[in-house]
Amino acid sequence: MDTRSPEQRRRIMQAVRSKNTTPEMIVRRLLHRLGYRFRLHRKDLPGRPDIVLPKHRKVIFVHGCFWHGHGCPKGRPPKSRQDYWLPKLEANVNRDRAKIAELERRGWDVLVIWQCETKDTDSLARRLQAFVDES
Repeated sequence: MDTRSPEQRRRIMQAVRSKNTTPEMIVRRLLHRLGYRFRLHRKDLPGRPDIVLPKHRKVIFVHGCFWHGHGCPKGRPPKSRQDYWLPKLEANVNRDRAKIAELERRGWDVLVIWQCETKDTDSLARRLQAFVDES
């Protein structure tokens, strides 16, 4: 049973953004501070990656743990309306896999950053630098 009224749930869902999310902004600021320049949400690439570093042929997806099925506490599916949520979230995971495979087939290196990984910015900065600098 949902603990929110339909109106409350509608407002919550309307507030969910697909671009310029807080975790995405954290990653973008770190990359910029490290001296990397990038493009955002390129429509000509599969999955419309959040961050594209064309010079390095690398893309970064910044995934929300809930929406993309991460195994952390934030990634757990809701207990209510599982007949709706489980297939929806599974479809997201399958679509992510397909888009990543297509990007790799086209010669792009792909990194997925999870929302919960953006809390430790020092570790994240080292990971980003290692990813971009690897050949």
